[in-house]
Amino acid sequence: MSNHITQPKGFIAGVTAAGIKPSGKDDLVIIASSTLCAAACVTTRNQITGAPVQWIRAILPRGAGRLRGFVINAGCSNVCTGQQGLDDAREMATRVAGWLGCVPSEIAVASTGVIGHPLPMDRIRKGIDAAALTLGKDNDDRIARAILTTDTKPKTAVATFTLRGKEITIAGIAKGSGMIAPSMATMIACITTDAAVSPASLGKLLKQSVHTTFNAVTVDSDTSTSDTVLVLANGAAENATLAPGKPGWNKFTAAMQDVCDQLAKMIADDGEGATRRIEINVTRARTDRDAELAARSIADSPLVKTAVHGADPNWGRIAMAVGKSAAKVVAEKLTITLAGTKVFARGMGVRYSEKAVSKAMQKTPVVIDVDLGQGKGKYTAYTCDLSRDYITINADYTT
Repeated sequence: MSNHITQPKGFIAGVTAAGIKPSGKDDLVIIASSTLCAAACVTTRNQITGAPVQWIRAILPRGAGRLRGFVINAGCSNVCTGQQGLDDAREMATRVAGWLGCVPSEIAVASTGVIGHPLPMDRIRKGIDAAALTLGKDNDDRIARAILTTDTKPKTAVATFTLRGKEITIAGIAKGSGMIAPSMATMIACITTDAAVSPASLGKLLKQSVHTTFNAVTVDSDTSTSDTVLVLANGAAENATLAPGKPGWNKFTAAMQDVCDQLAKMIADDGEGATRRIEINVTRARTDRDAELAARSIADSPLVKTAVHGADPNWGRIAMAVGKSAAKVVAEKLTITLAGTKVFARGMGVRYSEKAVSKAMQKTPVVIDVDLGQGKGKYTAYTCDLSRDYITINADYTT
């Protein structure tokens, strides 16, 4: 794996198999900086939240601040576990802080897995100690895999640019395959950078980047109780502090957007049971918000997603999904292009080769272009096809 979370200067990571996952695979990760970092996070809007989300909100009450590191476990989400869950999240941060020589409030925590089960803290304690002993730059190949649950492949991304002779790197890892319909974030993602940037500027940039990347993904329209995206920036590149309007900000913004977009597309690619990614581009909407509403309606439609799985060019399902959205839609102004072929215009279907479009739909990504013909609003959403395997995976998830 060439895209390493410790590729930015000053970052180290550790990993172990703590025995949380029934498979016995790696399941606990520590990502840390040698110095205090500017930090920013976004978390789920689900009204039921896990103890780790509550911990992060407590230590970063405005979504930005200063942190040293991040500890993540997979296999148990520590959600709906009462006061014990909150105590366990705090203990995880405290134990990692002891190894790093900082205070617990400088350590973020995330957990992913089954809801409603308490953490096996005897294993977590030993796991944190074991992972801490491996902290370095030589185990990155294991880091991105350790945070996975029903995912089938790791998700990593990196972007670099040069600013006045200083090379700046942004790297990220993410997990997410099911229960994906982010609202402020995705399942779990960690992004590291050696750029010097203020917490406030980093927080604003993360929210902007998330809106058109992680928040643009839906696998099954279900928003997780544990969604978290955390960015750590330690300034080890020794560049002049980045901020909106200052030199290098546009480059930094583009690189952050690129990393988030790469990870978001990987999540859509790896949706539970997925065989193809679907990209929905809505243009010429009355407003950007209308475009987003229409794109999300298509992306969330099981009828559209199953049609794509069967390579069935049934444009009627796409028109239905656009029309049921809260966006302003006029059939006579609507144009739908499916896998590169126009299939609907001026309120009616148009002549096309179903065989040719069906063949094109067997490749990934399947692109759906929707022109609402009313303004300049635009938005792109990402999803995946809905297969029989999705039902199998989720029907058997805990039993």
